[in-house]
Amino acid sequence: MSEKRILPAFLLCLFFGVFGAHRFFVGKIGTAVLQLLTISGLGIWMMVDLIIIITGSFTDSEGKRITQWT
Repeated sequence: MSEKRILPAFLLCLFFGVFGAHRFFVGKIGTAVLQLLTISGLGIWMMVDLIIIITGSFTDSEGKRITQWT
């Protein structure tokens, strides 16, 4: 289980997802830069990430699931 929390990742994705802010937050720097450069795949990548975060399947840079909201 990751030490990161779902709520900050969700809010970052919701408001700054097109810039990859939520991926920077969890330490996924490589994909965060790709998301930043492609403007989140024109928003599609951000929407997919929002769904993954809400369902509790989003992982941090070490592959640990982020399961706690606060």
